[in-house]
Amino acid sequence: MGKIHLTKENQEESIKEGESVEKAVLKDAAKSTTQRVSEGKVYVSSSYNNTIITLTNMRGQVLAWKSAGSVGFKGTKKATSFAASKVAETIANICKKIGVEKVNVLISGIGAGRESSVRTLTNQGLNVVSIKDVTPIPHNGCRARKIRRV
Repeated sequence: MGKIHLTKENQEESIKEGESVEKAVLKDAAKSTTQRVSEGKVYVSSSYNNTIITLTNMRGQVLAWKSAGSVGFKGTKKATSFAASKVAETIANICKKIGVEKVNVLISGIGAGRESSVRTLTNQGLNVVSIKDVTPIPHNGCRARKIRRV
């Protein structure tokens, strides 16, 4: 009988500990979402299939991200410039909630959403400080192997 009593107490203690951990996690989440950031970076990754926009602070820690698929577009419609502008619009709304005013934009990839996303960010009232293209460009790589002679 004593063992059953002990397990009940242990369960009650673990439930109390779990509640305190959940409260701490919720407090941390509330702090991170209500944290005021005045300046940030927006990474626009535009491919042939999708457009992904990520909002970070100046240190590179992700604050929010959205893609054309998460906004509600499916299939080939995700690759359009209209979808990219809608994604940029949702990111701009998130920026306003967080308090981001100045934005550095870094664009990578080749797709239809490159220019329309930047245009939408400026039209939504964000102060775009700089626009930088960080698309990786091949430089023909390392030296090739010697030709095999038989």
